[in-house]
Amino acid sequence: MYVKRVSLTSKKNWWMVEIDEEESSTKPPLLNSSSDSFSSSEETKVAPDDGHYKPDADVHVKSPSPNPSIPVYKPPRHPTAIFSFPTPTAYSAPPNPTANLVPCAQGSASELFKCIVKRPDVIQLEINGEMQSNASDVTTQFLAELRVYTKVARHRNIAAFLGCLENVGMVLEYVDGRTLYEVIRQRPPLTRDKKIDFHNQLLAGLTHLHSYGLSHGDLSLLNVQVTWSSDTIKLLDFGRSVSINSRLIPPSDEPADPWQHFARKATSPGYRTPQQRIEQIHPGTRPFAAPEVLREECEDPLLADAYSFGMILICIDRCEMVDMKPWEQRKDAVPDYLFAGCEIFEERAREYLRRWDLRRRLTKEDAFPTDS
Repeated sequence: MYVKRVSLTSKKNWWMVEIDEEESSTKPPLLNSSSDSFSSSEETKVAPDDGHYKPDADVHVKSPSPNPSIPVYKPPRHPTAIFSFPTPTAYSAPPNPTANLVPCAQGSASELFKCIVKRPDVIQLEINGEMQSNASDVTTQFLAELRVYTKVARHRNIAAFLGCLENVGMVLEYVDGRTLYEVIRQRPPLTRDKKIDFHNQLLAGLTHLHSYGLSHGDLSLLNVQVTWSSDTIKLLDFGRSVSINSRLIPPSDEPADPWQHFARKATSPGYRTPQQRIEQIHPGTRPFAAPEVLREECEDPLLADAYSFGMILICIDRCEMVDMKPWEQRKDAVPDYLFAGCEIFEERAREYLRRWDLRRRLTKEDAFPTDS
């Protein structure tokens, strides 16, 4: 078998492989790995058509431009270029970014805050003599996450964005807590009031995000943090977020160019966004991924988030992780054993786990009343 195409995503060991059934007698020539050394991701260029890394041998060979007088902006196609000049300054720190954060230490002339620095992690492998990389997918995820943090107004249930470090990555609020998965497995189990509180906080964060036409895309127990001090829910990891205004395509299609919105008009000093961005919907963590996403038929990413929210509600209500058979999930089956032990959210969860065309989006009015 000869590997025809390999696409890596940023999740390690997650590959999409297309293989020729019959080995062609005329295979494409293998690259001479002995003549081109590879030392680091910074020295590797990414081809503009497929996002794959190539050795540096041909990157300086350029054909003459038919009209050299028109400047054409061609940004470097590596994830670290997101945080380098001349990337737009829209990713700078928001006004007063530490307004709602508590300093970890304070001196006579300064305050110290804990934070998280998130930087691109590029994986590169040589397959059939060619360098393959997940750089395109890393770029897509970082741009998607930056879009959420720079477009969505600050909210107590979404981790705060503190800006970007040039040539490094994005800076996020340090959440001193644990995952929701760790919380529901604690014993004694959660009280009824605490379950309802978690439901309302999750709903508040998600509906705030959805009000901007953006989905989360990978909602699961591991992408929700709960603070130690006040049990405050914090939504994290928006790398699979997509916009409802984009043209959505499945991951099996040819990957969309993650740099498309960096294109610059030759006659315009600023950046422009295409009329309709093309975005791929990747499946999130199973069993929280919606069946239509698993079938590559998703048309409304906000409805897919509602399905994920329904699965989380079952986990919170039962205080344990739940699962179902993958083939059942792909067929929109909702087995009754999922709800064994549910005392609060069964009716609500069943609504969110319905077939996508019978499902409804999340609304703020879905919040449960509380005693406080």
